[in-house]
Amino acid sequence: MRITETIPLSRRRLDWFIIAFFLLNLFFITYIVDLEQIVIADADNFSYPIWPPAFLVDIIHNYGHTIDPLLIARPPWWRATIWIDVLFFGPFYAAAIYAFVRGKNWIRTPCFIWAGMMFSNVTIIMSEELFGVHAGPNPLFVLLLNLPWWVMPAVVSYRMWRKPLPFSP
Repeated sequence: MRITETIPLSRRRLDWFIIAFFLLNLFFITYIVDLEQIVIADADNFSYPIWPPAFLVDIIHNYGHTIDPLLIARPPWWRATIWIDVLFFGPFYAAAIYAFVRGKNWIRTPCFIWAGMMFSNVTIIMSEELFGVHAGPNPLFVLLLNLPWWVMPAVVSYRMWRKPLPFSP
């Protein structure tokens, strides 16, 4: 077999879940939820931006005020993780979606970098969410909501680790 052959996406069932996770992150988490936290510095004193739309800003702020006070507090270290998401993870998600759909093996190393960074960021964030001054009223709920961002780096790493050309037969 030629090294350029690719296993069809229809035969890569785990990749469907990975692609769906990357799509969620690219189109909702990174460029709506996270971007809101960059364009609105103070969630209690702001004017609605052009993007994200006002109704989504309201949903994000309601979630922050009722469940996740860290999202409203926005300390500098938190905002740094948001910038990492917008500047680095967003472009990664776009490239990874393309690579997983088309079966491009060059995404393997970037997946390991993303996984390490994501796991580190989520561990730091969850430490504050559970034990810090901005811990929320329902830590179990926040933990469950954030669990995919701990689990998926391990899933993606496992998927990429199994063989050096992950999309080739």
